[in-house]
Amino acid sequence: MKIQFSPHMVLMRWLFPFFVTLLMMLLLDAAWLSLTAQLVYRAQLGDILIPGFRIAPAAAFYLLQALGIQIFAVSRARGFGDALLYGAGFGLFTYATYDLTNWATLKDWTLGLSLADISWGILLTALAATAGYAASRRVARMAGSGKRAKRRSAFS
Repeated sequence: MKIQFSPHMVLMRWLFPFFVTLLMMLLLDAAWLSLTAQLVYRAQLGDILIPGFRIAPAAAFYLLQALGIQIFAVSRARGFGDALLYGAGFGLFTYATYDLTNWATLKDWTLGLSLADISWGILLTALAATAGYAASRRVARMAGSGKRAKRRSAFS
């Protein structure tokens, strides 16, 4: 029996997990930044930080990061362990690129700040990818295919 997918279902297979991933990132990062912004970032970087943040580049970052998580972690995962691992890997590469560049070019950026931020990026991205994967499984079950939900990996 061949299952037919409507354009609506195809969109839902990508959009629902994307928005779940994005929401998870926003909620976790808001919590992290509210707890650490003054203590870690502002204390270390001082005057180079603006009060608050610029909405457009922040929105661009979260949208691109969530899209990257969908492409490089969620869509490749065959189980929750894969999603967690691929998300952690993607977080390592993206956050290390940012933090190591800052450490190389900004006088007040430190190794400790880089390590803290990279560690946070790994955890944030791993959890967001896992949430996105859970959402993709839910959509797959709703579609009745069950194929993605039945696949397992060594990490599941």
